[in-house]
Amino acid sequence: MGRWRVVLFSLLLVHCVAILVFTSGFLLTRTELPYYSHCSDVLSHSPCDHNPNQNQNLSCWTKPAVDRIVIIVLDALRFDFVAPSTFFPEKKPWMDKLQVLHKLASQSSSAARIFKALADPPTTSLQRLKGLTTGGLPTFIDIGNSFGAPAIIEDNLIHQLVQNGKRIVMMGDDTWTQLFPGHFNKSYPYPSFNVKDLDTVDNGCITHLIPTLYADDWDVLIAHFLGMDHAGHIFGVDSVQMIDKLEQYNEQLEKVVEVLQSQSGKGGAHENTLLLVMGDHGQTVNGDHGGGSPEEVETSIFAMSLKKPPFPVPSEFDTSSCNLDLDGRKVCISSIEQLDFAATVSALLGIPFPFGSIGRVNPMLYALVAGTWNLDSHDMSSSQNQLKMEEWMHNYAKVLCANSWQVKKYVDAYTESSVIGFSIDDLKHVQEMYSQAVNWSTNSLHDDGSSFNALKKQIDLYSNFLTSVAELSRTKFTEFDLRKMGIGFGILLTSIILHLLVIKRVDEMYIVDSPSRIKTVSFGLVVSCFIVAARACSFLSNSYILEEGKMTGFLLASIAMLSLRHSIMAKNMISEAASLVFLICILRFTIELGLSKQSSPEVSEFHSWMCVADLLPILPLIILAYLLYKSIFSSSCNRLLKLVITGSIFSYILVALHFTLGSSSLSYMTPSIFDGIRGNFIPRAIYIIGIAQLLSLVVFQFFEEEKTSKWEETMLMKTVAMLSVWSSTLIILSGKQGPWVALASVIGGWLISRLKALDQDYKNCSTGLLARYSSPVTQWSLLASCLFFCTGHWCAFDGLRYAAAFIGFDEFTIIPQAILLTIETYGFSHIFPTLGLPFLVFAYGDSSDKGKGKREIQLFHAYLIYGLIMAVTSTFTVLCVMIQRRHLMVWGLFAPKYVFDVVGLVLTDVLICASSLMYFGS
Repeated sequence: MGRWRVVLFSLLLVHCVAILVFTSGFLLTRTELPYYSHCSDVLSHSPCDHNPNQNQNLSCWTKPAVDRIVIIVLDALRFDFVAPSTFFPEKKPWMDKLQVLHKLASQSSSAARIFKALADPPTTSLQRLKGLTTGGLPTFIDIGNSFGAPAIIEDNLIHQLVQNGKRIVMMGDDTWTQLFPGHFNKSYPYPSFNVKDLDTVDNGCITHLIPTLYADDWDVLIAHFLGMDHAGHIFGVDSVQMIDKLEQYNEQLEKVVEVLQSQSGKGGAHENTLLLVMGDHGQTVNGDHGGGSPEEVETSIFAMSLKKPPFPVPSEFDTSSCNLDLDGRKVCISSIEQLDFAATVSALLGIPFPFGSIGRVNPMLYALVAGTWNLDSHDMSSSQNQLKMEEWMHNYAKVLCANSWQVKKYVDAYTESSVIGFSIDDLKHVQEMYSQAVNWSTNSLHDDGSSFNALKKQIDLYSNFLTSVAELSRTKFTEFDLRKMGIGFGILLTSIILHLLVIKRVDEMYIVDSPSRIKTVSFGLVVSCFIVAARACSFLSNSYILEEGKMTGFLLASIAMLSLRHSIMAKNMISEAASLVFLICILRFTIELGLSKQSSPEVSEFHSWMCVADLLPILPLIILAYLLYKSIFSSSCNRLLKLVITGSIFSYILVALHFTLGSSSLSYMTPSIFDGIRGNFIPRAIYIIGIAQLLSLVVFQFFEEEKTSKWEETMLMKTVAMLSVWSSTLIILSGKQGPWVALASVIGGWLISRLKALDQDYKNCSTGLLARYSSPVTQWSLLASCLFFCTGHWCAFDGLRYAAAFIGFDEFTIIPQAILLTIETYGFSHIFPTLGLPFLVFAYGDSSDKGKGKREIQLFHAYLIYGLIMAVTSTFTVLCVMIQRRHLMVWGLFAPKYVFDVVGLVLTDVLICASSLMYFGS
């Protein structure tokens, strides 16, 4: 068996190398340039109109329009949390809760406006904060840093604030202090990763926010509230907890506005302060985010200047849509790209734009504040109105000139420094647009008497240039190294060829040792090859990836129907075949519910596909415990194995107790003696028992005395013991759906094992291993995939159940939380099926194949087939992302699918290698 283990470990190594090489070519971040903007840059190099004799303490690239800014970040702020419900086809329970924003946006006496802010995916908090402060486009691979944010080293808004003497106070989400260490004059960070905690971060913000508003030791205040994001993850948008959070925020915002307005008079501390209430991203109705769906990328910014209402922006630049809210007040909503945030805030504060910013100074947000320059009265004649309008346009054109010059400088520096950069044609197009804008500027911008049309033309030219660069960057910034991608893909293809050769060689070894006539091809083999090929090829289509759960259920149902037809014709095991078809129908229904979890608040409130009473999940636990007890009672295996399985039965009792104590409708009925073990005690006890059981199995493996006569029975009991060890942890992490899924996996595995002989005719001839095991192993893998989707998972980062990482823990620690999240995500789809594969071989085997040697060869061959299926599907996923690397949905769909599949492939290989150490003889 030593050389077999070498084969399995070699395949693991080859797959790891291929994935690392391909990933280094596919998921490269854009090149971060080590350059920073300075006030002196624009005076010596910019073609824009700047007075070198200006006092640089008062003005830098642009004229400051505000003295202080209050930024309140409401994490996961959906657009429909802020906009009145009249802007949407249907009113939802979570709408119209932030009434203070509606009131201020509708008052003609206040300079306030609501913006729909559009974020670029990925929509995780770290990427969005990085995008907001740098003005750039964070790329997909940075998503892994969300659990340990590194400091931002490229030029950014916070750095520019500090370098230009602005004092910053931060409170709330500790991600800010990780991204910008040492940048804040005062900071009050709170841990952000415990999604079960809805109040700690928010209460910390509330404690410090109002007192800080009265202080005069800051210029920029950042308060990052997090409870709404956590409420969404745990309870969904349509929940009482979410409504409570929105009402709490509304009350707090009222207090903030009251303080600001009370000190906004002439000479007051907030005479020239800008309030920004904004989200970093949105969230789905289920409370998830990370992808690129409209619900996730659409968030909001509410802006209010404490100065007098601005002069109306020219209608040519006003793209607002207006409507009456429920109280009959007129509310207008504009739009802004989050990409534009850093440039716009920099322009308002009069500091240099971050060097890597590719955003445009938004005209509506800029006019909301900067439009109040020199406006002492609104009672002006039409000629005065025209002059003031042209004065604003002249100022805005100057700002866009500096904005465009900075972006052009960055594009040139990026092209020189980057390995790939922009293409020659793209650079030529950008240069032509910039030259046209600058040439027009040279002829018209310095003429203070420029006409309205000339100024509008000037602004349009700069805006078109900035928009083109942003769109070009969205498609070209990610540097794909096609050479590395090709090498990685080639290694994967080579591994599949080697995999097939090994399978063929093992099959030939088995055939040589068999005295009877051998059938090397079977109907099941042909069908299995077609099914695997069809599923792999489907990954080349984004539509099939979106519907992968349904498609997998269909393929499994198809092969099960063929088994049912065969059993009816053979008049053998009809009940088992019919039961398998019925089980697949149930799984198909639960896949529908799992998919609807993404959009249905009614389903998301349950967080499981079994909408059942609180005590009903205890029923499958009882059945599973009985099956374990029966396996112990009827077996004569080693006492240590029996002890391990008995530990799992005890863990099931703890799981049932945990479900009972955690039930809101039953907890009041439990005796007070159980109060001390609510919460983290039971999960931690189950984890400890599971670790002890694993260690016991390791000890058993090293010190067992092999008995050939009972070897097959021992192997079955090892398999049962291994599955039982993992089951209790996986069940408690999966919640109340866990026992049902575990029972479904046991029943499905048993039925497939029973039906594996249907495609063979032992009366006339024997079959080769490939012909014998291709069909049942294919069904085994399809069942595993169905279990992934029917538990509500899908191949996107908003399909991860982050709350599972905190079952048994209150604080975030990267290693234990990552392990728990991995177990919950891949438990039923990878860990259970891979470790349980020996059951398929040893249960209900052919009597002619008795013997340790033949059985080990069969198990090795079954693992090779299972690994090959995983490798083929993953390879086609790799091919898909190669082809679709410039697709609009590459980061929202194809890249997450790639990450889930290659992680699953490596995990499967690792589990197969571990199984070889556990199950194969020395």
